[in-house]
Amino acid sequence: MNGRSLDIAVVGGGLAGGLIALAIHRAQPMQRIALIEAGGSFGGNHRWSWFTGDLETEGDALMAPFPQTSWPAGNTVRFPAHERHLSGEYRSLASADFDRALRRLLPQDAIMAGTRVERLCEHGVELAGGGFLDAATVIDCRDAVPSAHLTGGWQVFMGRHLRCDSPHGVVRPVIMDATVAQLGAYRFVYVLPLGPQDIFVEDTYYADEPLLDRATLSGRIAAYCAAHGWTGETIGEETGVLPVVTGGDFAAYRREIAVPGVALAGARGGFTHPLTSYTMPIAVANALAIAGNAHLAGGELARFVDRRAQDHWCATRFYRMLGKMLFDAAEPDRRYKIFERFYRLPEPLIERFYAARSTRLDQLRTLTGRPPVPIPRAIAALLGKGRPLVQG
Repeated sequence: MNGRSLDIAVVGGGLAGGLIALAIHRAQPMQRIALIEAGGSFGGNHRWSWFTGDLETEGDALMAPFPQTSWPAGNTVRFPAHERHLSGEYRSLASADFDRALRRLLPQDAIMAGTRVERLCEHGVELAGGGFLDAATVIDCRDAVPSAHLTGGWQVFMGRHLRCDSPHGVVRPVIMDATVAQLGAYRFVYVLPLGPQDIFVEDTYYADEPLLDRATLSGRIAAYCAAHGWTGETIGEETGVLPVVTGGDFAAYRREIAVPGVALAGARGGFTHPLTSYTMPIAVANALAIAGNAHLAGGELARFVDRRAQDHWCATRFYRMLGKMLFDAAEPDRRYKIFERFYRLPEPLIERFYAARSTRLDQLRTLTGRPPVPIPRAIAALLGKGRPLVQG
């Protein structure tokens, strides 16, 4: 050993890695743990949102120390054919608050932000620039990587936090405003009223290609805000390009990136909602499961997490099928019709959908009725292979 000796090293301090580290520390406070993140802060530059029903009691307890904005009055969706108010309470967490809370809740010697990693192995972590951390268990929660073994499309977005010159008047979140021009993708605007004069506006696209034109998206957000009379100071911005997985060889994907004896978790390990990219309920459930088995030796924990990943892949097949319909059966400018129809369904079904807990009856109900895409195109999409998830 030429560095610290640890029980557990969690590499990647995003939502998944941070919650895993915290859950382990809560469950086994005597474990020597490190949360290693290349960036200067945990969580990057993101905002995560979820419905209150997404989390069980234990999950709520894990999230309780994090400052959250909540909207008990429900949320709204808007489509060309209808607008609907849903009663479910919605919550949101900013990455800056996530970072501050983790630094308060974890032991100070566990905080390793701004630390780049050269290599992982079953017995520890080699740091960029020299040094090695011995660790009985290593958990890889770094960012997801594109792979030709997976198929699908992309979710491209830019979000802006605006401090308005006067009260904006928005009472509840607008989860999807798809009344905007579609512009060759399923496009919607997402609006969160963070305070009387603070508002978060995100322009999102379900697109065939992972192209993010910052100047164009910035202009579209400005135009949307101007149309609603919102003017003021930009407090911050975020952008993202996320894979929307519709199929592929998941076992081959994991073999491609896995390190023997290292547990592969987070989005990199496939623990996401394939269609919506809502990660909070999945990240929380996985953190609690890993914390409950953190006593396992490194290789054993890696096998435990691998089994969970395979189970999650099987359990989310329905969402990948809908993703294929979205990308391969619907014309880009008419993709909104899939969600427009979906948001006419019963509210409990919608909430279970976002938590990736749709029942068999939910799935049947979602598929019943007049399809929002032509049947021949739907059949061709389901039988087709889809586009490889590679960038450039």
